[in-house]
Amino acid sequence: MARIGVIPGDGIANEVIPEAVKVLRAVDDLFQIKLEFEFFDFGAERYLRTGQAVPDDIDRFFVELPSRFDCVLFGAGVPLD
Repeated sequence: MARIGVIPGDGIANEVIPEAVKVLRAVDDLFQIKLEFEFFDFGAERYLRTGQAVPDDIDRFFVELPSRFDCVLFGAGVPLD
């Protein structure tokens, strides 16, 4: 089993990351890798909902990433005008 953290980010990444996850799920179905995804809503959408783009403990979150996940799919998109 492989654990993947998914942080879509903002802008075009909100379109690209879901498609990348679809591809990874298709690969998982084909090769039975047993991928497990955990999604995080950091960014502008979260800010608009809560007034906070990232949690207060974001430093601890990033320090703990290597022990929690085998990899992280991070979309650092730019806003579409």
